[in-house]
Amino acid sequence: MGIFSIFPDRASTTAGEVDALYAFLLVVGIVMTIVIFFFVAFFAFKYRRKDPYYRPKAIHGSLPLEIVWSVIPFLVMLVMFAWGTKLYFQNYTPPRKDTLDIYVVGKQWMWKVQYPDGQREIDELHVPTGRAVKLTLASEDVLHSFYIPAFRLKHDVVPGSYETYWFEATKPGRYHIFCAEYCGTNHSEMKGWVTVMSPNDYQDWLRNGAPEESMAAQGQKLFDHYGCVTCHVTDQQGRAPSLTNVFGHLVQLEDGRTVIADEAFLRESILNPSANAVKGYQANIMPVFQGQINEEGLLKLIVYIKSLSGPNAAPEAPRLNPDGSVPPAKLVQKQ
Repeated sequence: MGIFSIFPDRASTTAGEVDALYAFLLVVGIVMTIVIFFFVAFFAFKYRRKDPYYRPKAIHGSLPLEIVWSVIPFLVMLVMFAWGTKLYFQNYTPPRKDTLDIYVVGKQWMWKVQYPDGQREIDELHVPTGRAVKLTLASEDVLHSFYIPAFRLKHDVVPGSYETYWFEATKPGRYHIFCAEYCGTNHSEMKGWVTVMSPNDYQDWLRNGAPEESMAAQGQKLFDHYGCVTCHVTDQQGRAPSLTNVFGHLVQLEDGRTVIADEAFLRESILNPSANAVKGYQANIMPVFQGQINEEGLLKLIVYIKSLSGPNAAPEAPRLNPDGSVPPAKLVQKQ
């Protein structure tokens, strides 16, 4: 867009829809403001005190009028809610197949980016056009907010949890990255660039910066280093559940809950194993790794565990029983 444009470039598939919703909100706000001020002025003039002895007639109200000015604003607000809800779930539910996973860790005051092939960047993000990109966001210290104005996407990065959103870039170029949540003294310096490239240029960039090991390979080293392999063996005879084909599937816990083994579940299971004791296994045999592994190490471990479930593994949507409950998972249990 031009130098005097109010909005930044539209560089993602959802940017136009977000702008349309914003324009609708803006038009409704302007129209309502004009209508309100018009009637304020009109009634102030019409019902002004004409002389010291003038007594206006008592107004007892009008049911049709009450219904009109209650129902119409309600319907307008309902449109806003439905439209915003649709966009929210659209932007925060990534496609299940052919999604490029990229991992971003916020730290005062930088963005650390890790790619599955092992590339690492600081305050830089490279993505191809025409492919869905899923960002897994984590924070090493305080609350941050990862914001790409050209994609019309922003998400808070909350310490102690994983946040995800996805986008599909449509327009090659370089676009700003900001932290949109005050995070300390140098908050204004926590910014970077996302470089959108054609698929061929992106593959060339990956090959030119190819590291010695992928994230999965680095995660496997950590898996061996912390002794996880001694319990989480590949067959059914280990002291802990096998991690083969676990990611993205339903897991039944000792307390009766059935959950999906996604990134957040794996993270909590590593840091606080007793919170997610799998049915059929003892909860106290696994040490607590809280404070021993940083966020980058956790992400590498999770990428390795995801690799054990094959390519394009993604959390599945649970199939509910007729009463709305989650059915028991088919779980590999200790014999």
